[in-house]
This record gives sequence, structure tokens and C-alpha cells, in this order.
Amino acid sequence: MTRELVWTKLFTMPLVMSIRSRFRAGAVTAALALAFLPAGQASAADVNNAKNAGFESGLSNWTCSAGSGTTVTSPVHGGTTALKATPAGQDNARCAQTVAVKPNSTYTLSAWVQGGYTYLGVTGTGTTDVSTWTPDSAAWKQLSTTFTTGAATTSVTVYTHGWYGQAAYYADDVSVYGPDGGGGTDPSPTIPGAPAGLAVSGTTSSSVSLAWNTVSGATGYNVYRDGTKVTAVTGTSATVTGLTASTSYSFQVTATNAAGESPKSAAVTGTTNTPTGPGPALPKHAVTGYWQNFNNGATVQKLADVQSQYDIIAVAFADATSTPGAVTFNLDSAGLGGYTVDQFKADVRAKQAAGKKVIVSVGGERGTVAVNDAASATNFANSVHSLMQTYGFDGVDIDLENGLNATYMTQALRSLSSKAGSSLIITMAPQTIDMQSTSNSYFQTALNIKDILTVVNMQYYNSGSMLGCDGKVYSQGSVDFLTALACIQLEGGLAPSQVGLGLPASPSGAGSGYVSPTVVNNALDCLAKGTNCGSFKPSRTYPDLRGAMTWSTNWDAAAGNAWSNAVGPHVHGLP
Repeated sequence: MTRELVWTKLFTMPLVMSIRSRFRAGAVTAALALAFLPAGQASAADVNNAKNAGFESGLSNWTCSAGSGTTVTSPVHGGTTALKATPAGQDNARCAQTVAVKPNSTYTLSAWVQGGYTYLGVTGTGTTDVSTWTPDSAAWKQLSTTFTTGAATTSVTVYTHGWYGQAAYYADDVSVYGPDGGGGTDPSPTIPGAPAGLAVSGTTSSSVSLAWNTVSGATGYNVYRDGTKVTAVTGTSATVTGLTASTSYSFQVTATNAAGESPKSAAVTGTTNTPTGPGPALPKHAVTGYWQNFNNGATVQKLADVQSQYDIIAVAFADATSTPGAVTFNLDSAGLGGYTVDQFKADVRAKQAAGKKVIVSVGGERGTVAVNDAASATNFANSVHSLMQTYGFDGVDIDLENGLNATYMTQALRSLSSKAGSSLIITMAPQTIDMQSTSNSYFQTALNIKDILTVVNMQYYNSGSMLGCDGKVYSQGSVDFLTALACIQLEGGLAPSQVGLGLPASPSGAGSGYVSPTVVNNALDCLAKGTNCGSFKPSRTYPDLRGAMTWSTNWDAAAGNAWSNAVGPHVHGLP
């Protein structure tokens, strides 16, 4: 969102568009064909000839172009680290290793990848060099192909790389299976030790969140509740859901790899919260509107003036303080015609009495709130909870347009949830670029708090062209842009009830991307019912789709409430 009459921040992806010119049709066809080659059958004598295949020794044995590669501890497919390589400019983030092989032999090349466009290939085979690729992958995905060495070939170069202008990619557990080339292999894994540091990191009335220390050599972890395995994860945290309120549970964790499972960790006890009030009484399909606590040329409103079609009213915005992570709220009484704090609080209560939810939005285009460590996460949770107690807010909206840290924002929101209880409303308003991949921090945060998240209302404006879930590029201002981008969230792990479409209420509400209410309603119909679609039609319908959001109730009022009068009844009338 923005405090300006016209927004100027535009996100474009010219390099995405240039893919069409960079790829010749034949090259694309060949690459796709290779992606579906069957993996060769390994014999008993075959070994993985790649060294440091899981990047557990940093970038040892690997060379990455232009300093594009590094190792990270999350996300990982196996072990404790993985490769992260970031294309920049004309560099495609190529990371390569020379592997010893035998002549006249067949090898299977594979790797697990995640994130941006990712390629896996081999050169110097002495026969036909091969490669395979995948577009942006929200979860770990295995690429695999085979190659045969020539009569005089004793080494090959295997590589991964991304694509120009695309997001960073991750790679892990590279393998070159085939006859032993004599260059040595990684040592066989041993059963890992029991995890240490298991602790409860958050609770709600129906869930307990856990975190523990990384175990060397582990490729995954099993979580046990009262002695029964309830989930398996690859990272060092998990949230166990479906629990009973006001109940204590015992949790343990084990570490796993190809060699087996470790002993169980020391047990910890997690107790679910006692509900402090009724749960969110939102309708199945809801309309969210941002209310401006400032005058930028739109209609100046008191909260009581907000059109009744809005189910969630996000008060924009909370302000940063000198304390890292902490926020405060200052009513702009002068800019709002003498609107007093007491009147504002009374209007909050009146809206709630009418069945509406009133939340405070943090961020906006000029927001400078930063939650980057444990201390600022605590400050954020404490300060938002204080605002909820002072003004009666039902929850918080995360509208940080200058980046967020998924780890600590997750920590902050879970801490807030533990204070506020099950009635807490949490909404998010990411930009389109923030939700292109589950590897993006905004998307990670949404998935991390899925059990307490109300809705993500992505901003389908001030965006430029973006990729849809089908890998095609769509331009803003169309039904296809809304549906193909919403599909990424719907198929990337969010529940349909947690997905909303965010649009400007009038052409004055954004620099670009305004569409008529008819287009909004058609997109809602396409996603919820499979009707009124454009050229893109989802593979299935999402009748539980939450609804729509607009910036802002003030711009809506300035246009005679045309947006809410059209979109509101349509949202509430969805199946």
C-alpha cells in the first residue's frame, strides 16, 4: 500500500520476457525431452562419483561463476547444508565440478533442486553432452538424466546453473552414479546422533511449535508426540497441529539419514493455550479494505463511515519506533478533520459489534519496521499486543514492502498468537514478486504460520508482468493475471480460505493495475467456480477461496463506493 496519490514503485521482469528470445524453440523442445529421460539402472558396483555432493564441506570441489554460489543451512534436501546460487546480470550462476569417470560407461546424473529456473548437465562426455531443467520449483524436485562416456573419456564436468534475471536456485545431493572412476567418493553416512536443544517455540489453542539444533549428517527429522510419530520434516522446526486446547503433550525428535534413525531426543512438554475468547467469526468469503489514517486526496473517513460490505478493516498504518521491531499507532486527528482517539476507539467497538474485524496494518510503501533478530521479534509481538489492548484491534496485517525475515517474523507472529489467543486475525499483503516462489521470505512466512494465518491478500497492481503457475508470463490488468498468479499460492501450500485478491478501488488508488470490479468478479468466479475465466483456466476449482481486498476504503468512497457495491455482494455470494 502507499501514502501517495500515485504509486511509482513498479516491478517488471524484462528478463523473464526475454526468455522467449533467448530460447530457440528447438532448444526448449530438447531440454524438455531430456527432463523426462528415464534414470539408468545402477548396478551393485556403481558408486556416486561426485565429491562433496551434499555441499557439507562448503564449496569444496565446486567452482561457481562470478562468486554466485554459497552454502546455506535452509532450505536443505539432505544433511545440514545446500548450495544457493544467485544469477546476476549476464551471469547465470553456474556451479561445476570435474568428476572422474571410466571410458565407455553409462552414468546417471541427478540432483535435487528448488527455487528459480534450474539446469543440470554434463560436458566433456566424449559422446553427447546432456542437460535437463525445470522452471521455478516451490519444493525440492529431483532432476535426472543419463550420459555415456567416450572411448578415451576419463573425466567429465557436471554443472548446475540458473537463468538470467531469475531468482536464486538451490541444489543438493548431486550424484553421478555409475562405475567407479577412481576419483574417490564421499564417505558412507553413519546413523546421526540424537537431536539436542529441543524446545517449544510457540503454542496456540490447537498447536505446538517446536525447534531443535541441527544434527550433523542428518537428512531429516521425525517428530513424536507422546511416543507416536506424527510428522517428518527436513528442517529443524515443526508445528504439530490438531491438538486439544488446554492440554499438555510430550514431544521428542529423532534425526534420520540413509543409514537409519537416531535415538530419541530428551522430551519436552508443550501445553496448548486456553481460548481467551471466541474464534474469528468471519464469513466464509470476506472482503478486506484498508482505511487510511491520513489524507492523500481520497475521501477522508472516520472508521464509522467505512462501507458495510467490508468484513476486515485494516487501519493503515502502525509506525516504527526507535526500539527495533516495535511499532506504535498515532491517529492523525488533524489530517482527519479533528477525529479524536476516543471517537476512533468507539468506532472500532461499533464495527466489531456489527460483526466486523478491525486490525492494524504494519508497513506500507514507506514502512521501515524491521524484525531481523529474536529481540526485535519480541518487541514486535509485545508492541502489537499492546496496541490491540489499547485500541481494541482484532489483529495485525503484515504489509512490509521493503523485505522481511521469514525466521524472525514467524517467531514474532507466533509469540503474538500466544498472547492474543485463537481469536487473533493475521492478514498479509505481499506484492506479486513476493509470492512468485515458496522460497521467497513472504511466502515462507505465510506457510510457517499457516495454522494461525487468516488470509493473504496479494497486491495485483504496481507489478508489471509476472509468471503464472503454468510458467507463462502474464501482464497485469487482466483476469488471467489474477487467476494464474493466485494459482501459485493455491497450489503452493496455502489453503483456499487463506487466499484473497487485492486490487485498487479506483484508478487513483495505484500507479497501475486497476481493473474494473467486473474483472475482479470474473477472476473470483474462475477460481471458485471455473466460470468466466480468460485464456488461463485452473486445473481445479477452489470454492473456499476467501475473497478480495482493496486499497482503499477511502478511494472506494471517492468513487461512490463502486468497488465495494459490486465486489462485496459478489464475494459474499460465492458458493
